[in-house]
Amino acid sequence: MAISRLTITAISAASLALGACATKAPKQLPPDPAPAVSTASTQPAPSGPNPGSQADFVAQMAGQDTIYFDTDKFNIDGTDQAALQAQATWLQKYPGKRASIEGHADERGTREYNLALGERRANAAKNYLVTLGVDAARLTTVSYGKERPVALGSDEESWAKNRRAVTITID
Repeated sequence: MAISRLTITAISAASLALGACATKAPKQLPPDPAPAVSTASTQPAPSGPNPGSQADFVAQMAGQDTIYFDTDKFNIDGTDQAALQAQATWLQKYPGKRASIEGHADERGTREYNLALGERRANAAKNYLVTLGVDAARLTTVSYGKERPVALGSDEESWAKNRRAVTITID
């Protein structure tokens, strides 16, 4: 029985000790933390794409990053000239940027024919940009022929959208 009295005494002592450690609510709470001081600039974040980026080019061109061609043609008409003038102006504003001109064709014709036609279209756009003062070393061309249509369908409206040259900025 001596062990059980000793055990009871030890448990009682531990309970009293733990009870004395109970936390009491302070009479006064500490003040609220100060608002965090922002290290960010007070300048508003710029809206729109980064100047000189592909997104900026597309936004500035407002659809003039692409020129369109008639069936089996690769000549630059008046509408194309205006679009290419806008592209040349942008490229001259950012002389460190390079561009790739993608030539495309509609689905009609053989793969080989359409690749050659896409190449002639891309080169026609490149050559016109060069005449406007863009350094030829900044421009590359690639032909996708009929492999990358933007409009699916076997009708004149779809074909007209696919006969194009698209300028993409790189770097």
